[in-house]
Amino acid sequence: MTTETFEPTLTAFMLVKTTRAWLDLTVEQRVAAFTTEILPAVNDKVRGVRSRFYDTEFYSARVTDIWAWEAVDHEAYQLLVEALRDTPFWDHYFEVVEILLGVENAYAKNNGLDPVATVTV
Repeated sequence: MTTETFEPTLTAFMLVKTTRAWLDLTVEQRVAAFTTEILPAVNDKVRGVRSRFYDTEFYSARVTDIWAWEAVDHEAYQLLVEALRDTPFWDHYFEVVEILLGVENAYAKNNGLDPVATVTV
């Protein structure tokens, strides 16, 4: 799926807190763990999802990172969660603190309006 044709229908904001197991790894070990233990499961089981990653530990003690997962549909998102739960991502390297699901500009889409709450200045 190319980025030109990727049209997500929902976004999940996954708020996570790093665990001691993750923090005890060196940066190189973290990269290796993510690319060998987590990404293969996601790549094997999931289609129609993309993510963005935000560091928040500078500003919050409760949540250290936020993953924004965009999915083309609910099934793609559910498969993502199932894949992540089968890896050390879930509750070993990261504590999943909260998941917030949203639909971008749903109020506008549902009412036939332009999305006035999305602003670029």
